[in-house]
Amino acid sequence: MNDQEFSAVPNWEMPGTPDNFQRLWTPHRMVYIQHGTQPPKDACPFCLAPDKADTEGLIVHRGESAFVLMNLYPYNSGHLLVCPYRHLSTYDEASPEEVAEIGLLTQKAMKVLKHISGSHGFNIGMNQGEVAGAGIADHLHQHVVPRWRNDANFFPIIAQTKALPRLLEDVRQDIALAWHQIP
Repeated sequence: MNDQEFSAVPNWEMPGTPDNFQRLWTPHRMVYIQHGTQPPKDACPFCLAPDKADTEGLIVHRGESAFVLMNLYPYNSGHLLVCPYRHLSTYDEASPEEVAEIGLLTQKAMKVLKHISGSHGFNIGMNQGEVAGAGIADHLHQHVVPRWRNDANFFPIIAQTKALPRLLEDVRQDIALAWHQIP
């Protein structure tokens, strides 16, 4: 194949050809998206958490129609989840009140995390449905992941390890205390 023929072939037809996308292969995430990995409705961790003490449920704030808790398997220290109390799977099923409170709690989570950890940015998002990669697909939840300049290192890629400098409960306590101090 000469250079002219090569440039006419789209990248998607030539596996392994460099393009503008960086890819991080994470086959260990398949456990979250394979059939049958979702908990039954009566074992939904987001339905069970509000019935527990805040420390046991990892809850940092309880609102009227939604609450905020620590992610048990955080991507970064301070990784929060904003969930409606009601067991619903997608954003379009949420009531206007739930949507509004999820938005307000997300904003507040960002302010609190900036204050207590000096985060420089955030990844915020919802994976809705198993096909979209939701670990718990049947209960809507929004991720709020604090990020810092230069927070990535070789551990996640090479050593398949995420360095979390603080224990979940220590971070939960700091966030819960700061929640009511930050306007």
